[in-house]
Order: sequence, then structure tokens, then C-alpha cells
Amino acid sequence: MAGEPQSDCLFCKIVSGDIPATIVRESETTVAFRDINPQAPTHVLVIPKVHYPDAASLAAAEPLIAADVLREAGEVAAEEKVDGSGYRIILNTGSGAGQTVFHAHAHVLGGRGLQWPPG
Repeated sequence: MAGEPQSDCLFCKIVSGDIPATIVRESETTVAFRDINPQAPTHVLVIPKVHYPDAASLAAAEPLIAADVLREAGEVAAEEKVDGSGYRIILNTGSGAGQTVFHAHAHVLGGRGLQWPPG
């Protein structure tokens, strides 16, 4: 059922505490943790605690939680002190776009120059 934890989902296991992560923020609806393969000095993932395969399905079903993910991404940027220099929020959708875990999540990247297009 949409929104329910999935037993085979890495991020659902992080939400439940079954898999450890370096958590930097947690709200009622989200968890933010450091990426294990950082692509920038600041690379934090912000995930909803509910399971949806991508950002579009999350936004369609739970728009307030989708907004929470974006708000928390901004809070992460402020706490990591990249809000002044600039940061990027990335929401990959589908394997062709680089999504490897099919649980909606936002990447918060900062702390270095982030040229466009990202390559």
C-alpha cells in the first residue's frame, strides 16, 4: 500500500532504525542524513518517513509531506552553513536520472561550486 514501509527498501530501514545512518535532522515526517558517497562537501539526503517511489508520487499523494521535505532541505542548508553561498536540491526520478533507491528523497548539495548543467 502506498505510503507504507517497504521491507526491501533501504530508506524505510533507515527510518525504522534497522540500518544506521548519520542523521543530522529529524522531524515528525522526515529524516535527514549524510550521503555515504558524498558528491560535495555538504551532501545530505532528506527523506519522508512514508514510502513513495519518487518525488512526484509523494507530492500527488501527500503534498504537505512533500513540502516538509523541501522545508527540511532548507533547514539542512542553514545548519550546514551553505545557505549563504548557495546549494542545490536535487530530486532524481527514475534510474535514467540516477535514482538508485526508489523511496522519494532530496539531495542537498553545497560547499563547492555547482556549475550548470550538472553533467
